[in-house]
Amino acid sequence: MSGHSKWATIKRKKGAADTKRGQVFTRLAREIVLAARESGSDPESNFKLRLAIDKARSQNMPKENIERAIKRGTGEDKEGGTIEQITYEGFASHGIALMIEVVTDNRNRAVSGIRQILTRAGGNMGESGSVAWQFTRKAYFAIPAEGQNADALFEMAVEAGADDVQIGPETIEIYAPVEAFKTVSDRLRKAGITPDESILRMEPNQQTELRPDEAVSVMKVIESLEELDDVSTVYSNLLVTDEAVAAMEAAG
Repeated sequence: MSGHSKWATIKRKKGAADTKRGQVFTRLAREIVLAARESGSDPESNFKLRLAIDKARSQNMPKENIERAIKRGTGEDKEGGTIEQITYEGFASHGIALMIEVVTDNRNRAVSGIRQILTRAGGNMGESGSVAWQFTRKAYFAIPAEGQNADALFEMAVEAGADDVQIGPETIEIYAPVEAFKTVSDRLRKAGITPDESILRMEPNQQTELRPDEAVSVMKVIESLEELDDVSTVYSNLLVTDEAVAAMEAAG
């Protein structure tokens, strides 16, 4: 498993043990609201909603919270302000490119929080298009390796349209074109396999390797951004090595 995947696993475990459940549920609810607003309340026909619900369930979000968010998205529940999804582009220190996905009911608050973190760390916000060209949207699945037949899973993923499968001791990662997302997801579900993560995400076309101490400074900036209530995901072109993960853990 790559250093980046190890770091993602560490963050997932940290998030699962996070006491600030309200913050996590708020983010998840916003994603459900957006998905339901765009394409309706039926997760069978609204794939984006199905993903959002699966993600919420993986975080043990109560059923009533999920149902309330769906109703808010379809307009049955008028509570709360307008929610929008925005992607901001920027740079961390050492020229590392960032794509910052935001789901918010207050655009000014979101921008202010992001800019403050980046500026304090020697980075800056970028103009639209200044970073996006360095990334390609991909379907991504992370599956616990324990109990899986890696060869069979590899074959199934490729048949479903995956263009890369990385088999590690702890996690099997599947990468596929966006248009193959539903096919791969449906095949996994039919096989009774539940991924730890199944998302559409931005993959860097090329990665930049830094010294471990420099990488740690960037990783800390990314984690600070992800802790903002309005930020749902941060993507970067940083090559996270095993040495960088070890240094990050040592730094606490």
